[in-house]
Amino acid sequence: MARRKKVYEGKAKILYEGPEPGTLVQYFKDDATAFNAEKKDVIDGKGVLNNRLSEFFMVGLGQIGVPTHFIKRLNMREQLIRAVEIIPLEIIVRNVAAGSLSTRLGIEEGTPLPRPIIEFCYKDDKLGDPLVAEEHIIAFGWATQQDLDDIVALALRVNDFLSGCMLAVGIKLVDFKIEVGRIWDNDFQRLILADEISPDSCRLWDIETGKKLDKDVFRRDLGSLTDAYTEVARRLGVLPTNSAPATKPHLIN
Repeated sequence: MARRKKVYEGKAKILYEGPEPGTLVQYFKDDATAFNAEKKDVIDGKGVLNNRLSEFFMVGLGQIGVPTHFIKRLNMREQLIRAVEIIPLEIIVRNVAAGSLSTRLGIEEGTPLPRPIIEFCYKDDKLGDPLVAEEHIIAFGWATQQDLDDIVALALRVNDFLSGCMLAVGIKLVDFKIEVGRIWDNDFQRLILADEISPDSCRLWDIETGKKLDKDVFRRDLGSLTDAYTEVARRLGVLPTNSAPATKPHLIN
């Protein structure tokens, strides 16, 4: 489709005006960033893989009644999505201690948590997306208590779905982050899942070996990020099981 006016560009995606009012085109870039963009690179094929994997998860969530911004995939790198008012929070769901949780609390990475833990970060790159409490969120008007209750319920449903998907293909869902947006049907507000779900936004470990299959491969220089994401796509059936790793993966239509 013809390129439209750019609305927003982030570290991993670009949003363009959509063909109809209330829609956007979400383009997945090959850029990889870590440590608040202090580490950067371009990984051939990453955007293609994330587009298809995010489509896979969004469609699956929609089928179990979780509302999302996803409308349809347009091509290998673009999706048509609903325009939403993003709540300025990253919602992090943790099942296993890893990353910043291990660092902050001195818990050994890999320690199973007694229950899923939900954390909130204020979305502001200049501030490094700081961790915030529910009191901050309500006091500063980023969301209401009812919004937070709905967000937690939505996040736990996403966690159940993703955990099941990954467990079925031998992958442990360690943690993930999502974003939530507001839409209005007349005067009625609804909260829906937005942004993306991909190995960029999840920690995924092979259950048997503990091998990392997510962006930690890039953060920690553990090998090929494309190979890791390709492995996730293969196991989930997004890629043919007999295809060889490649910088430009052959994806199932």
